Amino acid sequence: MTPERRERLLSVLNKRQAGLTVVLENVQDPHNISAVMRTCDAVGIQEIYVLNNKIPRHKKWGAKSSSSAAKWLTIHQFSDTAECVAALRQKYDKVFTTHLAADAVSLYEIDFTGSVALVFGNEHEGVSDEIRAQADGNFIIPQVGIIKSLNISVACAVSIYEALRQRTIAGCYDKRNLPDGQFEELLEKWGFEEEE
Repeated sequence: MTPERRERLLSVLNKRQAGLTVVLENVQDPHNISAVMRTCDAVGIQEIYVLNNKIPRHKKWGAKSSSSAAKWLTIHQFSDTAECVAALRQKYDKVFTTHLAADAVSLYEIDFTGSVALVFGNEHEGVSDEIRAQADGNFIIPQVGIIKSLNISVACAVSIYEALRQRTIAGCYDKRNLPDGQFEELLEKWGFEEEE
């Protein structure tokens, strides 16, 4: 690995956020998943969770919309909701779902400076009742138009850029955020990946 490449990888890894993740529940379109991955990479999310218990496990993601972001992320795939939630609870203090409900709060009321997982449901049915029952709350993205929904990749982007904004102000990107073991493991793995 050249010194320049090592510096570039270190620069990216130093900004990766251990306390922020995205969960995609039964999202059908691989292009939506890939677009989410690309945005996760852009804001420094390292780990994402893909839960498919109503649709087949994805074999690949839409490469055009991800710009191959998947190879730079740690993707956890689950086919069991309880196992996915248990894995989230081991790493994240709060789990929020996107769901229009009476108790839903605005995206802008969530404190993203802590350890947070955001769950986005599939394109037609949204987040399942099962996941919502185990979450710490629901949130909505404020909208003033006639159509009260956004494409999942857009909704995710809006949400995690709010997280980036809050975490930047709080100084979360100013120091290494990943645990040492994960940091070193990724540095070694990435050292062997081809650059885009």
